[in-house]
Amino acid sequence: MQDKSAPVSFDNTEFAFKYKTDKELRKARLLFALMGQPALVQVGTRLTPWAIKNKLPIKGMVRNTIFKQFVGGETLEETAKVAQKLGQYNVKVILDYGVEGGEDGDREYDHAADEFIKVIDYAATQPNIPFMSVKVTGFSRFSLLEKIDREMNRATGTLIKRYLYVLEQLNKEEKEEWHRVRLRLLRICERAAEKNVGVLIDAEETWIQDPVDALTILMSDSFNKTKAVIYNTVQLYRHDRLQFLKDCYEAAAERGFILAVKLVRGAYMEKERARAQAQGYPSPIQPDKQTTDKDYDTGIRFCLERLDRIALIVASHNEKSNLEAVMFLYKNNLPLNHPHVHFSQLYGMSDNITFNLATAGCSVSKYLPFGPIDDVVPYLMRRAQENTSVKGQTGRELGLIQTELKRRRG
Repeated sequence: MQDKSAPVSFDNTEFAFKYKTDKELRKARLLFALMGQPALVQVGTRLTPWAIKNKLPIKGMVRNTIFKQFVGGETLEETAKVAQKLGQYNVKVILDYGVEGGEDGDREYDHAADEFIKVIDYAATQPNIPFMSVKVTGFSRFSLLEKIDREMNRATGTLIKRYLYVLEQLNKEEKEEWHRVRLRLLRICERAAEKNVGVLIDAEETWIQDPVDALTILMSDSFNKTKAVIYNTVQLYRHDRLQFLKDCYEAAAERGFILAVKLVRGAYMEKERARAQAQGYPSPIQPDKQTTDKDYDTGIRFCLERLDRIALIVASHNEKSNLEAVMFLYKNNLPLNHPHVHFSQLYGMSDNITFNLATAGCSVSKYLPFGPIDDVVPYLMRRAQENTSVKGQTGRELGLIQTELKRRRG
């Protein structure tokens, strides 16, 4: 049970599911029940990408189940309808064009950058779309990021010094290729600043993260002088990220820009641990969930205590973390919709947090991916695995849906 004096409760299922019909709720109940079976998820997350790659006729089934639950649509037009529906309940949207890493070549990468700019242009016309999300792997060759990261880890000095040193060591073709990557991101950031839309740069795997961080900090230094435009994503399930957050704050204070950050727990835990074990280096991941939770909540408090210099997005499905952030604002007589504090959850999950925060007057959004099924399959497979591996998540979702269906039956 939650504190009766709190300005928000996450137990109100009427607010949480007001936007869903009985039929939609029953479909969600079935999906979460299936995702609560680890063996089934393990088979499904292996077979689905294979089946789609080999053109087996399963897209219809995917579209009507997991895709519909977690994705806005295949096109921006389809997704606009979902965004508008969320807006009716004071829920904002982070638009995410769901293209992920590959080795596709400059034409594909330029196309992805153009698509991101289209998203910004659309978001700028909508009252409830303050942010859009990009993955640097959407417009950069994965193996180039990997090489730059590897060389950065061999160099010494600050992140930016290591980054600049490594760029000088690249061969002519690689320098030119990286210059094109930087220009793509620069185009995106320039349009976002012009249109007043925030750009959230997604976190990646640890072995390509350093160049992404360096790029993001340099863009923040350029575009965040007077307002928060470029947000970095910090994964607190990494044991080095709390210190990284503090270092970024020091850099922002020194350089005179607003540090804009989205704090998440993290998305690649199994993959990170498996790679560390296979290659014989220490795991970058926290030893247990308790340590992750402790660093996450410490990171949130660190940001909330420095809102003059930090713009924060609390991107969490953890009720305790969200409630503590709300209580900090409440107890310090800060507005629940403070311009430097935003909350966000993934579309299709934790509606009890999102819609109750919105009802309480907080600035809150759904992270809403869209794109062709082939492109968003990696995202969907992560959602399925996450709901199986996060202890209690599926059970909590199911329990809330059951409670609401029962309430509606009277």
